[in-house]
Amino acid sequence: MMATKGAVKPIRIVMGKVGLDGHDRGVKVVARALRDAGYEVIYTGLRQTPEMIVDAALQEDAQVIGLSLHSGAHMTLFPAVVEELKRRKATDIVVFGGGIIPEDDIEALKKQGVEELFTPGTPLQDIVAWLKKRFPEGGST
Repeated sequence: MMATKGAVKPIRIVMGKVGLDGHDRGVKVVARALRDAGYEVIYTGLRQTPEMIVDAALQEDAQVIGLSLHSGAHMTLFPAVVEELKRRKATDIVVFGGGIIPEDDIEALKKQGVEELFTPGTPLQDIVAWLKKRFPEGGST
């Protein structure tokens, strides 16, 4: 099937839980909101390694990785995903995250390459709005 001229390919987002964090309700809610907004969302599931997340993003030709973490290991695991992207020469993939992240850690994570962070209570429409602003060509509805 040939693509029609001018057709916009939807942004593909790989979402996952890195580390041993077993709390997946929030990431599933965000994944559904993003899918409902017109994004193609691939949820990798629980207990993923940074390498597994990056592998999935590369296999799925994703433009975005969304990470969720409530275990307190965000200062180790989020940067590990960014470093794995660098190692694999895939720095064009945008990384965002969410979960229980202290305010003091948010700026440090951004300096390490996590583009945006969302904490509990962030309205879902704020996450969608950020993606629409970040990827205006994204084809979301």
